[in-house]
Amino acid sequence: MTESTHKNCRIAGVSSCVPSHIIDNANDNKDFPKDEVRKIIAIAGVKKRRVSDGKVCSSDMCLQAADDLLAKLDWERDTIDALIMVTQSPDYFLPSTSCLLHRDLGLSDNCATFDVGLGCSGYPYGLWLASMMINSGLSRVLVLHGETPSLITSSDDRATSMLFGDAGTATAVEKEPGAEPWYFKLHTDGTGYDDLIIPAGGFRNRFDKDSREHYLHMNGSGLFNFTIKRVPPLISRTLEMGGLEVDDVDYYVFHQSNQFMMKHLVKKCGLPAERTPIILDEYGNSGGPSVPLTITQAVCKSKIPKKLSLMLIGYGVGLSWGSGLVSIDPDTVISHSIIDKPCLSIK
Repeated sequence: MTESTHKNCRIAGVSSCVPSHIIDNANDNKDFPKDEVRKIIAIAGVKKRRVSDGKVCSSDMCLQAADDLLAKLDWERDTIDALIMVTQSPDYFLPSTSCLLHRDLGLSDNCATFDVGLGCSGYPYGLWLASMMINSGLSRVLVLHGETPSLITSSDDRATSMLFGDAGTATAVEKEPGAEPWYFKLHTDGTGYDDLIIPAGGFRNRFDKDSREHYLHMNGSGLFNFTIKRVPPLISRTLEMGGLEVDDVDYYVFHQSNQFMMKHLVKKCGLPAERTPIILDEYGNSGGPSVPLTITQAVCKSKIPKKLSLMLIGYGVGLSWGSGLVSIDPDTVISHSIIDKPCLSIK
């Protein structure tokens, strides 16, 4: 267990980017009977998904989100001290995707960059790292979080084929002396590593002859039991760390796993449904980036009226789970864009 309190940090902006291609689960799915499709949609809550055409990568979406955000913030590129790329769908095994993004964003060679291989819990982890870096002496950090889970699902897998969408995001974190503290609570349980896994493709099993082994395998019941056991105490303890009651938090921003699970958590934890936005119907489950995507598409789609307290909650692959209690203010820049072709420089 890791619990920490970080001061002097501010979220200057959050930007998201999704592919232009839309899949309508009810009308575009030809692999399963219509009655079965309707049941899956009713349980998961995913009516439409934004998915890559196979050419757009997580890096492309993060690059567009970051370029858009930096332009709106009017930040000089050489003022960025570090770039963190959180992803489990990198462009290559090596080099790090963060290096490619560093190049195309035109950042200084004094900027530290690295990848973090986390999925569903990645956003609070990324902000935790950024805030530690701010408190170690840096002034500006970019946290990029992108995934293309639609590209690792098999079309004949009922458990996953209609669930996932793709997204890339950028969050700008800057030093602000005297800012309200941020609170983080982070956990790992590696014994559940195979509840969400791609068995082949890594160096443990490089070239499996069974093509199915190169796609995502999901133990739905195992993940549900894990989530229901771990997330409620995570929320309770995070509130305690901040000295808050349930109603003191303006929004509980969950990883968009599936509708049934999220509604169960909301009820079990006694959270106000109106403060727990769900965007699965339009975007599907985009993994960890679903948290900042929910910020741009539900929490702050219009102007931020006042300082808002947000509890960010991620849980899943690893198994890993974590929370961040942070705030955004009326000056926080919010942006969203759509991408229809790769924008990363490719040889």
